[in-house]
Amino acid sequence: MTDDRIGTPEQLRDPDYTPALHRAIPLGIQHVLAMFVSNVTPAIIVAGAAGFGFGSNSPDFPELLYLIQMSMLFAGVATLLQTVTLGPVGAALPIVQGTSFAFIPIMIPLVAGKGVDGLAAMFGGVMLGGIFHAFLGTIVGRIRFALPPLVTGLVVTMIGLALVKVGIEYAAGGVPAKVGGSESYGSWASWSAALVVLTVTLGLKFFARGMLSISAVLVGIAAGYVYALATGLLTVGAIASSWNGAAAFALPDPFRYGFEFSAAAVIGFCLMAFVSAVETVGDVSGITKGGAGREATDREIAGATYADGIGTAIAGIFGGLPNTSFSQNVGLIAMTGVMSRHVVTIGAIFLILCGLMPKVGGVIRTVPIEVLGGGVIVMFGMVVASGVSMLSDVDWTRRNMVIFAVALSFGLGLQLEVLNVPAGAPNALQHLPDTLRILGASGILPAALIAIVLNLVLPQDLAEESTEEVSGGMAGHHGEGVQGGRA
Repeated sequence: MTDDRIGTPEQLRDPDYTPALHRAIPLGIQHVLAMFVSNVTPAIIVAGAAGFGFGSNSPDFPELLYLIQMSMLFAGVATLLQTVTLGPVGAALPIVQGTSFAFIPIMIPLVAGKGVDGLAAMFGGVMLGGIFHAFLGTIVGRIRFALPPLVTGLVVTMIGLALVKVGIEYAAGGVPAKVGGSESYGSWASWSAALVVLTVTLGLKFFARGMLSISAVLVGIAAGYVYALATGLLTVGAIASSWNGAAAFALPDPFRYGFEFSAAAVIGFCLMAFVSAVETVGDVSGITKGGAGREATDREIAGATYADGIGTAIAGIFGGLPNTSFSQNVGLIAMTGVMSRHVVTIGAIFLILCGLMPKVGGVIRTVPIEVLGGGVIVMFGMVVASGVSMLSDVDWTRRNMVIFAVALSFGLGLQLEVLNVPAGAPNALQHLPDTLRILGASGILPAALIAIVLNLVLPQDLAEESTEEVSGGMAGHHGEGVQGGRA
C-alpha cells in the first residue's frame, strides 16, 4: 500500500529517507498504536502475579502505575537505539521495540505472591540477562543452527499456552476475585465486557482496512472501556481519582526496587535471551524483505541484537521489563511500504513522552480487568498461533515427532502440574533446589533444553519401527531422512 505522495518507490525502500513531517508524524504514531496494548500488558501481568495488580486492594497498587510508565518509556528508548543507533548498537532500520511476552513465564515464578519485595531479584535478572543478550550480538549468526523452527516454534507455542489461562482469569473478573471466592467472578457482567472487546476486535480485524484493522485490539479495548462505563463496571469517579492522583511529569527512579542477585532469575533470563535473539533475527529479516526486498546484513542483525540487550539492561536499572522487537510492526511496514527508520523514531519519541507523563499510565490502570481480559485472550491466542506457524516450517519426520513429543510432554506436563498445585501442597519439583525449581516451574526452559539437545545429538534417520513402537501407529509417513527443521 504505497503512496507516491509520501515518496517515490525508491525512497520508500530507503531506511534513511524522511517523509514530510505532516505525513511522518501520523505514520510514527500508527506504529505506537499497533503495539501499545501488547507493550503495557506484561507489566500488568507481573504486578498481578506479585499481588499488587488490578483488584488486589494492595497498598502497593500505585506501583503498577510506575511499571506501566517504564514500559512505555524504555520501549521508546530501546526503539531509538534501533533507529538512531549508537556505534554498533542498533540496526538503523525501522524496528519497534516493546516489552516481551517471552519472559513472562520466567518472571511469574520469581515474583508470585511476594509483592514489591519480589521485584529486586527479578530486575537483577533483567539487568544481567540484558547484558548477556547484548553479548549474543557477537555470535547470533553462529548459534542459529541450534534453534531451528522445531525448537523456536515449540518454545513460542508453550509461551502462549502458559499465558492463555491468564486471559480467561482476567475476563472472568481477575485473580484476586477468584482467590477471594467472590461471587462476581465469572458473572455475566464480567464476561459481557470481555465479549464486547472480542467482538469489536474480531469485527475490525476481518472487516475493516488500514489502521482500524492494524489497531483492532486497541480499539476493541476502547469499546470495552466505554461499555464498562455504561454498565457501571467502571465509574467516572474512579477515572478522575486515578487521573488526579498521577503526576503530570515524572522522571524514572534508578534501582527503585533494589538489586538482588538470584541465580534462577539470571539463568532464566539468559536462556530466554537466546529465543528472543532468534526472534529479532526473524523480525530484521522480515523488515528488509518486506520493506526493501533484500536480505538483512550481518551488521544489521548484530546491531539489532545489541540494541535488544542494551535496551533491556537499561530498562532493568529503572524498573522496566525486558525488551524485544515487535513482530506486529514488521507487518505494518509491509502493509504501508514505508521503510523509513525516521518514521519509527517519531513513534519512539511519542512513547518516551508518554512514559514521562504518569497521567497516561493513570488512565491505563483504570481499564477494568475484564476489559483487558478480552484483549489478551486475542493476543495470547495469537502467540500460540505464531508458534504453530513456525512449526509449519518443520519437516515432520519421525525423528522430529519424537523430539517434539518428548519436549512438549515434559515441558507442558511440568507447567500443568507445578503451576496448578495449591499453595502448600506437594508438587513434582518440591525436592529440587530453589534455583532449579523456579527454572523448571514454567516448563518452557526444560522443554527448550530438551528439544535443543535432542535435535543436536539424535541421528538424522530413525528406523520406522523405533517410532511406531511409541506412537501407537500414529507416526507420520512422509519426509523421511530430512534434517530436524529448516534453520
